[in-house]
Amino acid sequence: MPLVFLKTFGCQMNVRDSEQVLQDFVEKGYTISTSEKFSDIILINTCSVRAMAEDKAIDKMLSLKGLKEKNPSVVLGIIGCMAQNRGEEIAKKYPFIDLILGTQKFHKVAEIADQIYRNPRRQQCYIDLSEEANSQNAITKHLAKKRQAVAYVSIMQGCSMHCAFCIVPTTRGEERSRPVSEIFEEAQSLTANGVKEIILLGQIVNRYGAKEFSWKNGKSPFVQLLEQLSTLKTLERLRFTSPHPIGFKEDLIQALKEIPQLCEHVHIPVQSGSDRILKAMRRGYTRSKFLQLIEKLRKEIPEIALSTDVIVGYPGETEEDFLQTCSLLEEVQFDNAFIFRYSPREGTTAANLTEQLREDIKFERNYRLLEIQNAITLKKSQRLVGQTVEILVEGESKKKAEKFQGRTRTNHLVIIPKNERWRGELLPVKILQTTGHTFYGIPVLSGFEDQPAFDQKEEISSAS
Repeated sequence: MPLVFLKTFGCQMNVRDSEQVLQDFVEKGYTISTSEKFSDIILINTCSVRAMAEDKAIDKMLSLKGLKEKNPSVVLGIIGCMAQNRGEEIAKKYPFIDLILGTQKFHKVAEIADQIYRNPRRQQCYIDLSEEANSQNAITKHLAKKRQAVAYVSIMQGCSMHCAFCIVPTTRGEERSRPVSEIFEEAQSLTANGVKEIILLGQIVNRYGAKEFSWKNGKSPFVQLLEQLSTLKTLERLRFTSPHPIGFKEDLIQALKEIPQLCEHVHIPVQSGSDRILKAMRRGYTRSKFLQLIEKLRKEIPEIALSTDVIVGYPGETEEDFLQTCSLLEEVQFDNAFIFRYSPREGTTAANLTEQLREDIKFERNYRLLEIQNAITLKKSQRLVGQTVEILVEGESKKKAEKFQGRTRTNHLVIIPKNERWRGELLPVKILQTTGHTFYGIPVLSGFEDQPAFDQKEEISSAS
């Protein structure tokens, strides 16, 4: 059987797209390889949100040039967002690449790559960056996994918000949503095969169906979808990512409160605490409006955990603007925050602004904000030590395969001893220790005496 290797950079959407691609290869008789070294087809699924993501993909691509020279029959392909954004440039600059496909062609990657692989006389790069009607409906297949606990379901593609800093509308196109019935069937199939948690994906997930479907009884198309999925009897947990603050209406807050499967966690990007910068970013809300939303969420769901995204060093950001972002994090007390230095993206409005900040200023502000958030995260996390929480065991820890990892309903990552009987199960776990972002615990199972030994000091020391 021929071997295919796929390296994925970027967000959960990219991970989901890669799963579709790999399943298509499996259905064509390919074996998924864990290394590019002996693979017949090597693909890189790329990200364009920040320059660093593109740099990583290019470095990976260049590292494969020697392999291609030694074995010209190997097919090298670039797919996804960077391919969409810079495909023509890549084809000219890196002539050893055989295949470049954009973000509306994931469902065709295996077919085209296989044709190229079976054509030893190929001489030029195959490139297709065109739009394709209904491509949002093509991301439906899943790889078979042992006792899979969690699955991503893509419910829409693209974005129509056009924030001044963001390349996504260019790389992913305008927003397009899938029919409720098709999403429900996919989720039904997953839960019938043992999946306990489904994570709904969209660039701005709470704008699902905004162009295709109508509000009914005061409920948005997205909330209607959530209610439909909640009727799946075997679905234990339901999450979604990432919403936009201006689309977070009262109907969604009530859904989070009333639908039992919806987990008590929301990732809601704020990007800045300065009204001046928010306006420049074209975010569509003010600091006070965002804080009102947070207040409503915590009033209706007191146990909710909140995380966010923040950009520091946006063009024209003054020290005062930055301090307003610092004070917002102090005021909201997010459980976690993903903090990024502004990265100019060619083709966006922000990239053409003259007041670009020096990199040393961006680094310094990034560090200062991380210090604030890390202290908040550690303080909040320490409250869980000694408590018993429920986790869904996902499988091997990404950092230590001899341990298992799982998540609480509030999306806290918990490391536990490895026991195959626990894979894919909901378990009560006593939290023994935390580093702030990661928790360490042991299952609390009545009558279960052969639990593996767990040295929390050794585990935490090796993780730090």
